[in-house]
Amino acid sequence: MKRNVTTPASTSAQTLSRFATRVQRELAIEGEVNIRVTSNREMQGLNRRFRKKNKPTDVLTFPSAGQDTKGDIAISLEIAAANAAELGHSLATEVKVLILHGMLHLAGYDHEIDDGEMQSREAELRATFKLPVGLIERAHQPAAKVVRRRGSRA
Repeated sequence: MKRNVTTPASTSAQTLSRFATRVQRELAIEGEVNIRVTSNREMQGLNRRFRKKNKPTDVLTFPSAGQDTKGDIAISLEIAAANAAELGHSLATEVKVLILHGMLHLAGYDHEIDDGEMQSREAELRATFKLPVGLIERAHQPAAKVVRRRGSRA
């Protein structure tokens, strides 16, 4: 099991790599996983090229057909920072939430078609790793609930 985490100096690549290793083991993902923490500009280019959506996004996952490499995960540092600030937790915590989400996709989960299976597994793993609200939950909650959940008043 090997992981390559490329990240700006402000976010510890070693810490994120250790976290990714734990998630990868928990999900029984074999092979190499590459994680790139990058800019909105690069994410917009990737999203446009691979999903035909001309806007940046928080996380993209690219499964691999190769035996030695399981896939790649790209994360927007700018979106992660904005989400962390809005939700009241650290940037490192938000990047971990995004790594978890991406790893679930590499493990074969797809929240767009699986009738809640990925959401349930994500919630279980968030509890295991003591992470706050995940991406799927955020998408299904009104903004006011997210604000209340982090302990702030609207």
